[in-house]
Amino acid sequence: MKTAAITGLFHVAVKTVDLAATRRFYTDVIGLDETARPDFGYPGAWFALPGGGGAAILHVYAGRAALGNDGAVPMGSGAIDHVSLSAIGYRTYVQRFEAAGLPWREFVVPGTSYWQLFVYDPSGVQLELTFDAHVEGGSAPQIPEHLCYRAGNSFFEPQLNAY
Repeated sequence: MKTAAITGLFHVAVKTVDLAATRRFYTDVIGLDETARPDFGYPGAWFALPGGGGAAILHVYAGRAALGNDGAVPMGSGAIDHVSLSAIGYRTYVQRFEAAGLPWREFVVPGTSYWQLFVYDPSGVQLELTFDAHVEGGSAPQIPEHLCYRAGNSFFEPQLNAY
C-alpha cells in the first residue's frame, strides 16, 4: 500500500472577464506558452512553462464558467494572497512591466538569495516571481521605497492591469 503524499503543484485556475487581455498578460509579459486545452464547452486557455512539452500550470476560465453565484466574474485572489512562480531574468521582467505600464513591487528576502517581483494579472490575481541571486548574478536590486513590497498591501489598479 502506498503512502498518501502531495507530489507537486498541478495547476492553478483563474477566472477572467477578459480572456484576450489575460492571454496577452500571461504570454507577452509573464512569458508562458499557451498550450492545447480540451473543449470544455466554454472559453478559456491553458498556459505551460516555456519550451513546450510542459504541463499546463495555469488554467483560465472565461464565459459562463467564470461567473460566480451572483452572475459576475470575481476579481482578486480571495483568501489566497498570491501565486508564486520561480523565474529567471529579474531585470528583464522589470523592463516588461515598465513597457506594459503595469504597477509592480519588489522585495529581497532577508537572509536568503531570493529576489522577488510582485505583479497583478488582469483579473486581480497577484503573482510573485521568485529569482535566485546566484542565477541572476550582479548585485541585489536597490529598491526605491515606493516599489518595496509590503505583505497585505494591495497595489492592484484595474484600469492599469487591463493589459
